Amino acid sequence: MILTITVLFSLFYLYQINRMTYALCESREIPEEKQSKIYGTVNVLVTILILSFYVEVFLAT
Repeated sequence: MILTITVLFSLFYLYQINRMTYALCESREIPEEKQSKIYGTVNVLVTILILSFYVEVFLAT
């Protein structure tokens, strides 16, 4: 049950971060070719954050 909630929260969190990244790219008028690098970097870093949270909560107990 807790794993399901964590996965759903993680997906929602990743979606919200991508929405904020899109708003940043639009407001700063970042060129299209740089946006893919920004999205890739942000998604990798957020995924690392989510995985480290999972490891800390579920494997450290």
